[in-house]
Amino acid sequence: MTTAMRAQPGIMDIALYQGGASQIEGQADPLKLSSNENPLGASPEVTVAVTEAARTLHRYPTTDHVRLRTAIAEVHGLDPDRIICGVGSDEVLTLLALAFAGPGDEVLYTEHGFGLYRIFALSAGATPVVAPERDRRIDVDRLLDHVTPATRLIYIANPANPTGTALDMAELTRLADALPEQCLLVLDGAYAEFYAGYDGGAALVTARENVVMTRTFSKLYGLGGLRVGWGYASRHVIDVLNRIRGPFNLSAVALAGAEAAMRDRGFVETCLRENSEQRARLTGGLRQLGIACDESQANFVLARFADEAEARAADAHLKSAGILVRLVKGYGFPEALRITVGQSDDVTRVLDALASFRQST
Repeated sequence: MTTAMRAQPGIMDIALYQGGASQIEGQADPLKLSSNENPLGASPEVTVAVTEAARTLHRYPTTDHVRLRTAIAEVHGLDPDRIICGVGSDEVLTLLALAFAGPGDEVLYTEHGFGLYRIFALSAGATPVVAPERDRRIDVDRLLDHVTPATRLIYIANPANPTGTALDMAELTRLADALPEQCLLVLDGAYAEFYAGYDGGAALVTARENVVMTRTFSKLYGLGGLRVGWGYASRHVIDVLNRIRGPFNLSAVALAGAEAAMRDRGFVETCLRENSEQRARLTGGLRQLGIACDESQANFVLARFADEAEARAADAHLKSAGILVRLVKGYGFPEALRITVGQSDDVTRVLDALASFRQST
């Protein structure tokens, strides 16, 4: 690259993001449990809505997303004027970094946090700062130890990925209360719906100017292929984000599908019930096999082996059985595999394969 075409500082320090694998060589239809997708797919109402929206593909979508924001607000009891919709929650998280951080500023997250947090910081020209966790859990005191006058954003995934562990509201409130005014606390709630009794931080956002929460339609709602997410924040923050958001960032098809998914609460309850039951089966089965795992509040379980060699051997054994899970060395867990919670037959296949692996070693 010539000097004249040099990228902005920080961009060339970004490693390309690697998603979960979707293919196994020699396997025509592997069981994919590597990306935390909903094994039940999307609501049938989504198919109807998307098909209808496809009839007018020659028309531009709305720019204000009012129907989707209204649906979200009605379901969650929120102010629709404090909601922003994005291309997945990733876009909202990116806009926050671009709007509120820059050169000389710091973006703080925890050592096992979502890999894109570092990318968001570097994309904005800010400095990424990592706080250690304790026993695979976010430690509020260690986070606060890393807050400086330069800290502008703190990204917290709750429940966390890839551990599945979560902070309760008391700890989140303690964290929010201790932060200086110039620092935005961003609660990334990609898996919030799976954490029973958790509002994703909505009460904190309603009460404070410097707390933001985000959600996605990619996990519980099964719309990873449509790429829709949203955020909830003070009107000031939403106004700032809307000034840099692309006016047509969401397609008409995506908007229609997400609205239908949000309003089909019966399907949502079915998915949550299935996840809770099968997560308990998977967790209990792993422990019976002597494979350690924490209590997960998400739609996946982090299975921990003796060391990296055993984790890789288990991964290879699962692949030989036609099962894809996620190696998470890049998240600081070389000895672990992240396993998405599937349907009953899926969980049985995983446990049977790992039992076979145990017998062969």
